[in-house]
Amino acid sequence: MTHQLTRDEARRIIVRAQLLDADRPSDVVEVAEQLGQIKIDPTNTIAPAEHSILFSRIGPGYEAHQLTQAVEHDRTLFEHIGMFVPVSLLPLMLPVMREVPLHEKRRAWLDANSSFKKDVLARLRADGPLLASEIPDTAAVAAKDDSWYGPSQVPRMLETLQLMGEIGVVGRESRAKRWDVAERAFASNLPEYDLETAQRMLNERRLQAFGLVKQKSAHTPVGDAGEPATVDGSRWTWRVDPQALAALDDDPGGRVAFLNPYDGLLFDRPRLSELFEFDYVLEQFKKKHERKYGFFSYPILMGDRFVGMLEAEVDRKRELLVVAAVHEFLPFEAEEDEMVRAEIADLADWLGVGLPAW
Repeated sequence: MTHQLTRDEARRIIVRAQLLDADRPSDVVEVAEQLGQIKIDPTNTIAPAEHSILFSRIGPGYEAHQLTQAVEHDRTLFEHIGMFVPVSLLPLMLPVMREVPLHEKRRAWLDANSSFKKDVLARLRADGPLLASEIPDTAAVAAKDDSWYGPSQVPRMLETLQLMGEIGVVGRESRAKRWDVAERAFASNLPEYDLETAQRMLNERRLQAFGLVKQKSAHTPVGDAGEPATVDGSRWTWRVDPQALAALDDDPGGRVAFLNPYDGLLFDRPRLSELFEFDYVLEQFKKKHERKYGFFSYPILMGDRFVGMLEAEVDRKRELLVVAAVHEFLPFEAEEDEMVRAEIADLADWLGVGLPAW
């Protein structure tokens, strides 16, 4: 059976799957379990991505130490390739990490540095956890594209071993990662799955996080997870999470949310354009005179529609949230303006800074 959805229903399914409706989650782990991953990014115009993503779900009750507690003490989340991920996903990820081949260039570099790989693993096993700066660079061959990693080959090797499931991040000192071998970084009593089963279950979890995705999407691949659906006015073929579909009638309503530019809801740009009619462009990497909304402005979600962009930055010397502009796609009605202003006030309170008139 193919489900037929209106555009309003499609958007509501997506917004609710991303925990951006009026029914706010209560804690960090609940958010991570539903979203599957929380992006890590240090850009700090308002707050780093991992913290602003959690604030946009939980609200002012979220405190940064709660994330640290979950990752470093309770070990209910772990860090993997720029994301915080729930440990419940680790058994599904490990078969993929161990069996899916690396990119050809990375594999050739790894093969040329087999002794270096052994050195890094031996050093971690003997002395870990360690920072990258504490591990000697004994690489025989340097990669040609080192602009991202810098001259040392150690960070590249650590990331490669992480991709293969042989090591993991166990903590941080400021923004620097502490690494250790898998047997200490990961729990030892995890269930085991074959590759086919793991990939199927990952697709199901991915669909749970996004609610509704295009059948063949390079951004949010879900395979045959869920059930087929059509959306009014869209020629695309979709897959919908049946649990999200069943919950459509139990709708708590919408609210205002400011989304960090690296928020998961914004990741699938084609879906964003197709269903939300929002052609989002991150202007961080544009020249100043080419920007329309600002360096790192936050899209404003109101209910199930994007209504504007928040251009704001924390002035840490003066301890103020300075709002340069609220760019309205269409003029706000009085109630909408009040809702946006209230959310800005909550944001300032959460940040612990003042809010000058704007």
